Amino acid sequence: MRLPCHFPALLAVMLTAGTAVANGLGDADKGAALFDQCKECHQIGEGASDRIGPHLNGLFGRRAAAHDGFAYSKSMTRAGVDGLIWTATTLEAYIENPRTLVSKTRMSYRGMPDPQDRANLLAFLRRHSDSPANIPEAEPTALPSDRDLDPAILALEGDAEYGEYLATECLTCHRADGGASGIPSITRWPRDDFVIAMHAYKTKLRPHPVMQMMAGRLSDEEIAALAAYFKDLD
Repeated sequence: MRLPCHFPALLAVMLTAGTAVANGLGDADKGAALFDQCKECHQIGEGASDRIGPHLNGLFGRRAAAHDGFAYSKSMTRAGVDGLIWTATTLEAYIENPRTLVSKTRMSYRGMPDPQDRANLLAFLRRHSDSPANIPEAEPTALPSDRDLDPAILALEGDAEYGEYLATECLTCHRADGGASGIPSITRWPRDDFVIAMHAYKTKLRPHPVMQMMAGRLSDEEIAALAAYFKDLD
């Protein structure tokens, strides 16, 4: 069968559009405008330096808290030790809600709710990373297809007494008195923060093999129960 003479060009356009849709990359120029929300704390591009937050050159593919010379928070440093790498998946989650990945992050930004805005901002940030700027279909720039936490999960009312029963295993590592000697405290942790973090471990968005295993064994109701227990633990 002979193809129309214009078919190769049409096919190229279709494939290009399909790739853009598949990997979810946005408009970098629009992302540059959105970066105005970040400029108070971060710089990017030629001559960028650290401010309240670290500069963001070379961000993609970098381990969290790995930029030499910047004084990161304990929570961000711990996330890097756990193995958090800044990919499009983890960056998109962090930009949407920083608490998803780093519960006690010092970053005061409340989050960017619009997914297209996040895609545009990521496309802009990717411009200033050495690699893989030319392979958008591959990690660490590939975007997730399904990551959002169902609002119904956050709305679950946990049973604190059941949570106390379940917490025995948690308290073999985490101290009930709120001490944080090498292991972060989860005592009086806000309920939503607890639930968000545990589901991030459950879906392996947050790195830590032990916590991924522990969260993976828990149902949504059990996570809600633990959150209710630890929220008011004295």
